[in-house]
Amino acid sequence: MASIVSLHDGVRDLVRDGDVVAMEGFTHLIPFAAGHEIIRQGRRDLTLVRMTPDVIYDQLIGAGCARKLVFSWGGNPGVGSLHRFRDAVQNDWPVPLEIEEHSHAGMANRYVAGASGLPFAVLRGYTGTDLVRHTENIKTVTCPFTGEVLTAVPPVNPDVAIIHAQRADRSGTVQMWGITGVQKEAVLAAKRSLVTVEEIVDELTPVPGGVVLPSWVVTAVAEVPGGAAPSYAQGYYERDNDAYKAWDAVGRDRDTFTTWLSDTLGVGARA
Repeated sequence: MASIVSLHDGVRDLVRDGDVVAMEGFTHLIPFAAGHEIIRQGRRDLTLVRMTPDVIYDQLIGAGCARKLVFSWGGNPGVGSLHRFRDAVQNDWPVPLEIEEHSHAGMANRYVAGASGLPFAVLRGYTGTDLVRHTENIKTVTCPFTGEVLTAVPPVNPDVAIIHAQRADRSGTVQMWGITGVQKEAVLAAKRSLVTVEEIVDELTPVPGGVVLPSWVVTAVAEVPGGAAPSYAQGYYERDNDAYKAWDAVGRDRDTFTTWLSDTLGVGARA
């Protein structure tokens, strides 16, 4: 059964320096509060994995938490670039950032392989792209039945997966609905998992199209109302588009960003 913990204790106990950390959520249910707690606790040398790193990963990178990013697309959705991400890649500020780039399909298949206990995933993607030349973790494999040459990618098995969901019961069984992305696969692929939820309830009510993660696949659950803001949680609150627009100016300038870190999270950027 999953443990019910505070957000502080969940990050303290489950996220360690040097870990491979996957924080998933596609536009919806992005675990911002957990990411901010990682920054507050000063984690370092993390390999951050995410299909679509956006503002929360920009903040983690700018705060010096990451040494590597494994991803398939990066940006501030509907606004533009991630300036802390760009500064780390181009100028090594605040620390150098290694990148490993994949396609969306490649990343999704890597999570599925990790969740399934398979040594690699096979797909038809990447053909004709430059990613094969620039990414070590993309190989070819010949189908033993047809002779077709396909692409193989290794599984993703994070040390810890962190997701946000709408609710959980007191045993730690998690329920989410709406756009759910690869959260389920990330949790199943990971060695440890932390799920933040809007609320913990006595009994889960079935929701059409809902995804349920049983308590035995989840390490810990933390009740964090508003834990996905400024992204949205269907049934609880809407996306704060103004916050995403405002981030562009904050992330664009180092001094403005370090002021934001101090004023908002109570920390400074550290190498």
